[in-house]
Amino acid sequence: MAFSQYIPAHPWKTRPVIAASLLAVLLAVPSAAQSAYFKNSNVPRLPERTAPETPEHQKLLQDNRSERQREIEALHLAGLRDGTDGRNPDAPNAANYDPALANPYPRPSDVLRMEGGAETTTASLWWAERRPEIVAAFEREIYGRMPDNVPGVTWKVVSTKTETVGGVKAVVKELTGHVDNSAYPALSVEIAMTETLPANAKGRVPVILQYGGGNRLPQANRPSELLPNYKTPGPYTGPDGRTQLLKLGWGFATVDANTVQADNAAGLTAGIIGLVNKGQPRKLDDWGVLRAWGWGASRALDYLQSDPKVAADEIGITGHSRAGKAAIVAMAFDPRFAIGFISSSGGGGAKLLRHYYGETLESLTSPEEFHWMAGNFLKYAADPLNANDLPVDGDAMIALCAPRPVFISVGNPEAGDAWVDAPGTFMAAVAAGPVYQLLGKKPLESDSFPALGTPLLGGDIGYRQHDYGHGAAQGPNWETFLKFAQKYFKVEKR
Repeated sequence: MAFSQYIPAHPWKTRPVIAASLLAVLLAVPSAAQSAYFKNSNVPRLPERTAPETPEHQKLLQDNRSERQREIEALHLAGLRDGTDGRNPDAPNAANYDPALANPYPRPSDVLRMEGGAETTTASLWWAERRPEIVAAFEREIYGRMPDNVPGVTWKVVSTKTETVGGVKAVVKELTGHVDNSAYPALSVEIAMTETLPANAKGRVPVILQYGGGNRLPQANRPSELLPNYKTPGPYTGPDGRTQLLKLGWGFATVDANTVQADNAAGLTAGIIGLVNKGQPRKLDDWGVLRAWGWGASRALDYLQSDPKVAADEIGITGHSRAGKAAIVAMAFDPRFAIGFISSSGGGGAKLLRHYYGETLESLTSPEEFHWMAGNFLKYAADPLNANDLPVDGDAMIALCAPRPVFISVGNPEAGDAWVDAPGTFMAAVAAGPVYQLLGKKPLESDSFPALGTPLLGGDIGYRQHDYGHGAAQGPNWETFLKFAQKYFKVEKR
């Protein structure tokens, strides 16, 4: 089965570079790579789970539904289409894993085409006109606007201790970021962060910032992290990212996303969103949780850049799954992040929402997930609008990272990572390439979809699909990412 079934029909008269580039995708796909995606019957699913497990989660879900309904009514929508169900193949809204049905929308990807139809032909036009257009569209319609009056953060070191992490002696700092709440003392936001640096480092070291935190609202329509009937290579037991970073002489930091903003709609009147709104419900173009988490990562970056032991221009951002969405949002909106490791981010992250496979736009507007986005995003799940009406998509998110290097990571669909849509993510990475070229950088190394486990590291966009499921998180691709990162952060400088 040809990979062309993943590619929307293109008007090949526009943008010869993109046409030639994507044509290569149609013509050359290794058969080994196809087998992981193109046998729909081989994508196993678990029985449907109809509700979260605990009374607390059930209460959160009810609160989510109430806030979602308030925003639906504010938009004057009659109702929304159901999100796709990744667990029950017999459900009327079962998730699509059939490539023949994955491209209902003929609209081409062309991130260099300005809203008035003119071509972005120079780097100066990109920075002055096209990039601001893309940012404005994401803020207005998808992730929401960050208000102008967001208060400042004051960081305090709570404790400092020396530990051994993965056999490496490290200095671990626990920090708290107090958000100025003088304008609304009824709410308090205290951001929790941990910084871990090699104890014996010489000079300033690169740092990779990641997201942590629990108390998340489970997604009732999501596939399980570990799916049956597939022979995996076994549990991932390789060295984790922390160990590999420290052995390179680099450091890592973790910001607790839920201390910035809770991962549910009931928390929209608290956290940083609620603090700025003084406890009132958000407006339809206000920021959602993903953008708030991105703001939190930027405040962590403020501290890291002030640390004399950290290389201020060598700080990266990483995240997996919903934190992968937040990581690419953080990198796209904050040009100070020098590199990104975006893991299994799916819809609302690095994949094309116009690619109807696994997690869809309607999944992101479900009661369990809509709070990640702006209220305005809901209207695209209400007839007559759909994903084809979005002004921007995942390819534009990757393009906003340019010219900085970004590594896109996905897992094996048959091992449990089908939901994140590796083919749609690859398509987005290919389509972002012309922006990197315009800015004097290298696009994805190949336009041909790679075989499972094949790293593409020759460009400034990197890509690899590991052989494990979603539950393995970034683990199987840390080694590959660090090979990619060492092209930019030179170990020999330490």
